[in-house]
Amino acid sequence: METATRISRWRELSLSHRELAGALGDSVTVLPIVVAVGALTELSLARMLLGFGAFQIVWGLWYGLPISVEPMKALAALAIGGVLGVDELLIAGLLAGVVLVGVGTTGALSGLARYVGEPVTRGIQLAVALILLETGLELGLGDPTLALAGVAAAGIVVIAGYRRASALVVLALGLAVALANTGVPAPSLPSLGLAFPDPSGLTRAAAEATAAQLAMTVGNAAVATSLLLSEYFDADVTPDELATSMGAMNLAAVPFGALPMCHGSGGVAGKYAFGARTAGANVLLGGIYGVAALGTAVVTAFPMAVLGVVLGLVALELGRSAFGSDHLPTTIAVGAIGLATNVGLAFVVGVGWWVARDRLL
Repeated sequence: METATRISRWRELSLSHRELAGALGDSVTVLPIVVAVGALTELSLARMLLGFGAFQIVWGLWYGLPISVEPMKALAALAIGGVLGVDELLIAGLLAGVVLVGVGTTGALSGLARYVGEPVTRGIQLAVALILLETGLELGLGDPTLALAGVAAAGIVVIAGYRRASALVVLALGLAVALANTGVPAPSLPSLGLAFPDPSGLTRAAAEATAAQLAMTVGNAAVATSLLLSEYFDADVTPDELATSMGAMNLAAVPFGALPMCHGSGGVAGKYAFGARTAGANVLLGGIYGVAALGTAVVTAFPMAVLGVVLGLVALELGRSAFGSDHLPTTIAVGAIGLATNVGLAFVVGVGWWVARDRLL
């Protein structure tokens, strides 16, 4: 029956302009972070884009829905901020993959979610937002004039009523500046060999980052995404199914140098808001990412000040989400601890406090 349902949904796949608009709506949650990781770390932008492109298509067709494939934002932010090295980032992605497959296949996710607590998850989001904002400010101060131009462009887009697209517009501005300096790069095929991380990346920092990422993944990428898919498409996709597919995706893709990936409610909401109703949005977006992977040399000339504005806008979006917390004092405290120390410690302290609070009240 499940297979028949997937085949039925696949046959309803559309490649209309609405699906294309929905695809671009999802890219708002992906491209700014991926370009930042490509510009500020040694990870290959081409490999990352190919990873996102491939799994947009895979999970779109598997679920028969315009499901999202996004960066694991906590891990990406820590890499952007220089807290995690590339090997630590990739190993954290593999560790997260193992845990997600384990909790997804055993049906343990709902039990785990009770201990984490929504305000703690929001607190980790806030910590990630603050780390991105701090990095963005440092980059923007390198060329204040160019940074102000980026802020002005974002302001115009927001005033026009397209707040969610502001980071993508500023990204396009930076790309235009880079192309003006370098010219249009010749298309080139990226290497597709294994890029397995060095075991030296298995550090305490990688383990702590994994725990922090899983806090976000449980709430946003599994539970919230499942609820949105039910609300928007009347689809019965459980959090455990989403956890399993996220885990399998990372175990398959990270050894090839892909950025750790997850599903996410923001990407689903973006696709839906811009018009996507079928997996056609995933197929189209996967193709766009694949084509983009052929011309990534220009990222080396991307102006860092403009990238700082992009990171600031991404941080503000994450911060908005964090302040939707059910218990704001806990969220703010976890976020502050994460910025002052590290997100791993913030996660442990937050969960400990939340469990103790539940027992005391």
